[in-house]
Amino acid sequence: MRLTKLFLEFLKSEQASGVILILCAAASIAIANSPVGSGYLEFWHSKIGFELDSFALKQSVEHWINDGLMAVFFLLIGLEIERELYAGELSSLKKASLPLLAAVGGMAFPALFHFLFNRGTEFQNGIGIPMATDIAFALGALALLGSKIPASLKVFLAALAIVDDLGAIAVIALFYTDDLSILYLALALGVFIGLLVLNRLNVHALWAYLIPGLFMWYFMLESGVHATVTGVLLAFALPFGDGGEASPSYRLQHFLHKPVAFFIIPLFALANTGIALGEDVLQGLLGSNSLGIFFGLFLGKPIGIALMCLLAIRLGISRLPEDLTWRHIVGAGFLGGIGFTMSIFITLLAFSDPELIQASKIAVLLTSLVAGVTGYVILSANGILPSSSPTRSSP
Repeated sequence: MRLTKLFLEFLKSEQASGVILILCAAASIAIANSPVGSGYLEFWHSKIGFELDSFALKQSVEHWINDGLMAVFFLLIGLEIERELYAGELSSLKKASLPLLAAVGGMAFPALFHFLFNRGTEFQNGIGIPMATDIAFALGALALLGSKIPASLKVFLAALAIVDDLGAIAVIALFYTDDLSILYLALALGVFIGLLVLNRLNVHALWAYLIPGLFMWYFMLESGVHATVTGVLLAFALPFGDGGEASPSYRLQHFLHKPVAFFIIPLFALANTGIALGEDVLQGLLGSNSLGIFFGLFLGKPIGIALMCLLAIRLGISRLPEDLTWRHIVGAGFLGGIGFTMSIFITLLAFSDPELIQASKIAVLLTSLVAGVTGYVILSANGILPSSSPTRSSP
């Protein structure tokens, strides 16, 4: 199976980012529990910004990362979604159906597991936490398996995770929006419409999109809708053209790979995994919210992904690629249970209680580790290569 140059570049940057994420998370937890831990945690909550007459924009360092730099991360994700829709694995219903339906199952079942543990409680708002898959960690785990893994599995998991991220973005926009300002939302959407007009006029200068994009980000921030949604809107406003190296979409995606993989995501990990481990850690992990996160990611993800794939193939909607077996699908399902970046991100939106946020983060980290190791073991097991059986529609 031939992989495009830009897809390989995306794959490599996400794989490398996964390794760096592990190191940053481990370092952040270690520092938070060291003698300088309190100062380290206070730094992320220190306020920076500016004031000009009646206009002020001051946020904590953590918020600048989560609301500002993460918008750039979502911009890159949006550009990859756009490419997959126009020229990749999501460009036709036939190619898109399997990862698309797998992603739907991989979001619905984790949400169901969390809901069953937390319905009617104050933790119900965390239903979105186990729905997301971390692309960097999932593809990083696949990279460790090297040539044992068919190229089509990498494409399947990447497409699944991209659709999963699109679903997470929709969940954030629809369900984690507070104090909605119609005026600022209208201004943000007005800028977006203006960018679409520029696209139709074949304006290809990146600055003509990026400068208004900054205003759209500010308006979205003030609207109450999470500002990171701006990144996806901006990505879809950029001209794709034929998808060649001269297109604005290609140029920006190519430029953003390394800054996002080696600066933005590691910085997000450092700012959001500084967890001071106290004596009540075990109690927090046994709470219904943490159990909902664990069972949602560890069981809901692989069950939802595998069942939806099975259903799609049985109904003739999709077909299993020739070089994949059902063990590949189950293994990929467990790798889909690596939540990390998006799960922590949604945790910060779902809850305001610091202790609950900390317990949720620990649950996400531990479950992601267990799910990742399980997926790796399944995919590295003997007999992973496809059999010569002519039928590909039965498990």
